[in-house]
Amino acid sequence: MISRRSLLAMLPAALPAAQAQSRFTDGEAHGDPPYLIEPGWTPLFNGTDMAGWEASGGKPQQWITTKAVRWNRTGNPQHLGVRSEPGGTIVNTARGYVNNINTTQKFGDMELYVDFMVPRGSNSGVYLHGLYEVQIFDSYGSWEPMSVVDGGAIYHRWIDEQGVGGSAPRVNANRRPGEWQSYYIWFRGPRFDAAGKKTENARFLKVLQNGITVQENVEIDGGTRAHLPIAEAAQNPLMLQGDHGPVAFRNLYWRPLRKMIHA
Repeated sequence: MISRRSLLAMLPAALPAAQAQSRFTDGEAHGDPPYLIEPGWTPLFNGTDMAGWEASGGKPQQWITTKAVRWNRTGNPQHLGVRSEPGGTIVNTARGYVNNINTTQKFGDMELYVDFMVPRGSNSGVYLHGLYEVQIFDSYGSWEPMSVVDGGAIYHRWIDEQGVGGSAPRVNANRRPGEWQSYYIWFRGPRFDAAGKKTENARFLKVLQNGITVQENVEIDGGTRAHLPIAEAAQNPLMLQGDHGPVAFRNLYWRPLRKMIHA
């Protein structure tokens, strides 16, 4: 079992002491999104078109941009309504179930911030390195124990026709369908030696969902279910799942993982 001292050594440092105490000790983020108040963040979406993104597996790109998204609780509770003019939100059409998309850029260790919205019963995911999924699911109001299929989970691997591993969220931090939600993810990629042999697994250092810690120090020994058909590597693209139901994304920002504190 990894010690608390070792875990703290893995967490990135750059915040003033008071902010670091607030963010990492009480398990919550406070104030505006980090890309608005901290340096070094780069947008992953230019706000007008799908430049920098492509459909996974060489398939047709079917996602659209829109100025606004609306969820109709009584009319079409399993759909997302979109405004026809282009804008700063990307969506996998009103009905969902289109091809996944991934960035053309590749990333190593990174911090990722993203806002997302799903209608009732929908399902998506954010795949770091195109391989390791942070689950998006309409889990609002669930009275059952959280599992690896719920929103905020690290999804399981798929081995011999069954789910293996994964990490359920610590708490149910999911908001109502039709409400914007957020993930703030600290991710450390796998490590390899000079011969290309993996020496360390990928690791989610921390995942905040809507400002609440749902994952911390979770090691992933391989790609989770429905990942990109690529090998683990020091750098890989980011993938957004679009074939499991409607989902909208906005405010996608990333920066390299900040320098870690050494004990």
